[in-house]
Amino acid sequence: MSLKVKALKAGLLIAALLVSTLSRAQHHVPNMPEHDSKLYYFGITFGFNYSAFRINNTQSFAEHDTFRSVQPSYGPGFNLGIMGNLRLTKFVDLRFIPALVFSDKKITTIDQSNKEESRSVESIYMQLPLQFKFKSDRINNFRFYGIIGGKFDYDLSANSRSRRQDEWLRVSAIDFGAEVGIGFEFFYPNFIFAPEIKLSQGFLNTNYKDSQIPLSNTIDAMRTRMIVISIHLEG
Repeated sequence: MSLKVKALKAGLLIAALLVSTLSRAQHHVPNMPEHDSKLYYFGITFGFNYSAFRINNTQSFAEHDTFRSVQPSYGPGFNLGIMGNLRLTKFVDLRFIPALVFSDKKITTIDQSNKEESRSVESIYMQLPLQFKFKSDRINNFRFYGIIGGKFDYDLSANSRSRRQDEWLRVSAIDFGAEVGIGFEFFYPNFIFAPEIKLSQGFLNTNYKDSQIPLSNTIDAMRTRMIVISIHLEG
């Protein structure tokens, strides 16, 4: 199943859930009315992601006799974290969501003999994002919000320091990036259910050059992109 079909199905499911929950919310008294006056609160977050490398090839790629094509593609993963939310103003919060993010980024190569080979770069990120959350007015038990922020990623499974001779690609451990997204808050009597979708873009080149690895030498820059669909449960 293609990424577009999966994303469409997930979007339709979330949309149906939003419509159903919002219609019920309009006919009930507001839940957790004291929540907006809290200075801070906590929660947990979990979800799934799709990630891929954005690859820029070196000038020598066209002259190289090893690969005819190097194509990245999206792979699935999941994330799990905790949330700390600080109220700055009525409409702006500051959020910190340390998480473990498991991702699988795919690369397909075609060599000069037309042999096609697909491999995956599996990463386990210790992710430290800091985000500004811009909230709308609360409508009974519903609210819309947008987020923008930055993040620090440390890949616990990066192999840049590996001494193995059979590595096909070396990846650096540290990355910085930016995030943007939207979400919805549904207030229940004892918790807040908040589905969210965000896009993130890494800034650093995570390709670790190694003269002994042909694929590494054909790649000039390799940066991570990720689509994350999360569920936050807030108190």
